[in-house]
Amino acid sequence: MTRGKKYLDSAKLVDRAVQYDPKDALDLVVKTSKAKFDETVELHVKLGVDSRHADQQVRGALVLPHGTGKTMRVLVLCKPERQDEAKNAGADFVGLEDMIEKIQKENWFDFDVIIATPDVMGLVGRLGRVLGPKGLMPTPKAGTVSPNIAQAVQEVKAGKIEYRLDKTNIIHCPIGKASFGTEKLFDNYSALITAIIRAKPSAAKGQYIRSCTAASTMGPGVKINAQKQLS
Repeated sequence: MTRGKKYLDSAKLVDRAVQYDPKDALDLVVKTSKAKFDETVELHVKLGVDSRHADQQVRGALVLPHGTGKTMRVLVLCKPERQDEAKNAGADFVGLEDMIEKIQKENWFDFDVIIATPDVMGLVGRLGRVLGPKGLMPTPKAGTVSPNIAQAVQEVKAGKIEYRLDKTNIIHCPIGKASFGTEKLFDNYSALITAIIRAKPSAAKGQYIRSCTAASTMGPGVKINAQKQLS
């Protein structure tokens, strides 16, 4: 794979053999973000668990202190009598069977998050095959199945993110934009790492956080010292 000049220049600033303290690492991520757009900063955390086992799943959601820097488009699926409530809370799209049909027939995905009330999950379940692989299926654990529509919508708009293991036991999550600067990124990083540590399954054995890397969209990965997560 051929890398561009900007990437190669940025990569020179990062020592691939070093695990940096969290703030130093995020400072490097900001410095190596050289694209013409405001790059998203992502955290990649490899855990010492086996996602194939139900008792070793790590999943949850939290509102980042400074949000993600991205405006989330929210679709709310609820019964007609609650649709005005969803609109007033700031939902971008609201409906039920009409929206389910639009997703099924038109392959429509102009949204980032779906929030559903518990009483319509029987209908929403029809979309499992389509939404599941995209990670868009509403779940109580992520707070996207909730009787409190207004709160759920407001939290997503405020920068709520979901974290979950992929098949390789890694969690990939945005923690903001490069323009946030080191301090805000560190606050968001600390909140996410704290949540992941609290979500440690009792079945997990040995070292829980195996590796931790931060990177901007177009920048090189910067390793973070997993033993100094919250120092």
